[in-house]
Amino acid sequence: MRKFLFATAAVAALMSGPATTQANANPVLMISLDGLRPLDIIDADKRGLKVPNLRAFMTDGAYAQGVKNVLPTVTYPDHTTLITGVWPDVHGIGNNVKFDPLGKNYEGWYWYSSDIKVPTLWDAVHNSGKVVASLDWPVSVDNPSIDYDVPEYWRAFQPDDLKIIHALTTRGLPEQLEKTTGMPMAAMFAESPASDLARAKFSAALYAQVKPEFMTVHMVSIDGNQHEFGPDTPKAHEAIETVDTAVGNLVAAARKVSPDVVVAIVSDHGFAPVEHDVNLMVPFIEAGLITVDPATHKVTDWKAEPWDAGGSEAVVLKDPNDAAVKKQVADLLHKLAADPANGIAQVIDKSTVQKMGGAVEASFWVDFEPGYEGGRQLVSAMVTAGSIKGTHGYFPTHPEMRATFMIEGPGIPKGKKLGEIDMRAIAPTLAKVMGVSLPTAKQKPLF
Repeated sequence: MRKFLFATAAVAALMSGPATTQANANPVLMISLDGLRPLDIIDADKRGLKVPNLRAFMTDGAYAQGVKNVLPTVTYPDHTTLITGVWPDVHGIGNNVKFDPLGKNYEGWYWYSSDIKVPTLWDAVHNSGKVVASLDWPVSVDNPSIDYDVPEYWRAFQPDDLKIIHALTTRGLPEQLEKTTGMPMAAMFAESPASDLARAKFSAALYAQVKPEFMTVHMVSIDGNQHEFGPDTPKAHEAIETVDTAVGNLVAAARKVSPDVVVAIVSDHGFAPVEHDVNLMVPFIEAGLITVDPATHKVTDWKAEPWDAGGSEAVVLKDPNDAAVKKQVADLLHKLAADPANGIAQVIDKSTVQKMGGAVEASFWVDFEPGYEGGRQLVSAMVTAGSIKGTHGYFPTHPEMRATFMIEGPGIPKGKKLGEIDMRAIAPTLAKVMGVSLPTAKQKPLF
């Protein structure tokens, strides 16, 4: 379970080479509802959910029955695909947490936009001379194309972390937003439904202040409550209904400023309930692939090590060309997968990882059965009781992992069902709406 801190990157000079724009371009507000499953809106009545603002997108705009997302189905790779239109092997954000076999980076995430290897929607709009804003979007720290940015960042999970806002922000922006909203930025320092109401309020204030051509906003309490309590629980429903209110407030505020704004509602992944942790580190240590100090229980050396992604785990080799180690790992993983008690759905090798667009560092990838997720214990049994109630990160082939896409505004067909779509199609669709070019995207616009 992660907590969130939000800080704003300093604004750099305009990038050279303006992109071609169209006369009928519309501004876009893209709101990500982390962990929202499409059927929680499509079948809201059957599930006892009251979400009138999100349901309105189904009649007033277009929506997908599901979005096929990335390997692995976790927040940071998916959010980067949403703004680039390419898979992780191309954009470079292969997981939430960076691979850190010796634990020297203290669970550091892919916070920094400099890790993105391809152009983004932020770049395309900024290069056209238009204003870009963002609040709490993953992998946005220190992005020179975001003119007004409150990026997602945290480190020690303590109130003192809030000082980072003042170290990274556009000078004076936090104070301006706090004055406008009448609440401290610390109100967003959580994954609770109340924190998403605060995010909506700060986003509305920022939108009114700068009137951006493109703004990205990330809300997190649906994800947080489903991790802690599980999907299809009263607490999960509470978060979804509260976020519906937050979305309604933000969209209404944006349309007061820009009546022609097109609003895109997205999510990064779905959710599945969890009962078991699978501690792959244990058999890797027993096989001599990982060396652990018996006194500190810290990794001191490694030949191959799992890279946790929730419902799946990549395996990285220290020397990818070491044929003996590669064979040892392959034999171990297939032996483990042969025992149904270990909850392993499948094991794929590097060639299949490449076909699925996964991180280039991975030599193997293990997909767990729903109900099982990767654990990090080093000295316990391989399979233990679940440490959380719900998760994601499974292979995108699992229907439970499907993400959400809805879009509404001028020029968007009303009541249109888009079927199941490829997540890579979202960025070029929004680029077309805004009249900018994103030539590195791999899919055509949806309409």
